[in-house]
Amino acid sequence: MSGEGYDAFDDPYAYRGSSVLKNKAGLRDVALLEAFELELTTLRSEEPLPQGRFGPAHYRAVHKHLFQDVYVWAGRYRTVRTSKQGNAFCYPEHIARSMDKVFERLQAAPFTGGAPFEEFVAAAADFLADLNAIHPFREGNGRSQLAFLHLLGARAEHPLDLRKVRRSTILPAMIVSFHGDIQPLVVEITKLRA
Repeated sequence: MSGEGYDAFDDPYAYRGSSVLKNKAGLRDVALLEAFELELTTLRSEEPLPQGRFGPAHYRAVHKHLFQDVYVWAGRYRTVRTSKQGNAFCYPEHIARSMDKVFERLQAAPFTGGAPFEEFVAAAADFLADLNAIHPFREGNGRSQLAFLHLLGARAEHPLDLRKVRRSTILPAMIVSFHGDIQPLVVEITKLRA
């Protein structure tokens, strides 16, 4: 959250000389920004999420909805290269094209309704792994991914209960998915069945 844990670089999104992301409240303390961000995004997540056509623009609208009170760039793709724990995410000059390609999959049967739950979960895990590797936003990728997964589940007639998400197990599953092992992510999504 709030830039914490990302590999260091001269970040135009952060206040000069710090890793604290520039924010609408002007907070310059990581812990305070994390608490502020969590409180406001939690409140926004309890509101109806934006409707759309399940494409990149819809995904950006979800991010903007969740983070609109925290960051002026909410809903906009990042413009800097970034990595986490030595894993480089998609370079910014390739984000738009990569997002278009990944989101094309959402027109397939596992996401449009009628497919068995297990088929939906496998396709959703694969989609989330690739979306996470793109990491299109400077901050808030994980929460946006889960919110969008909730919308995908509803559309596919497989409602998911995000209250069942456990940070202690979903984060490691996302990390190993970056290296091609989506099975832990399949397990985590399966646990969310409403």
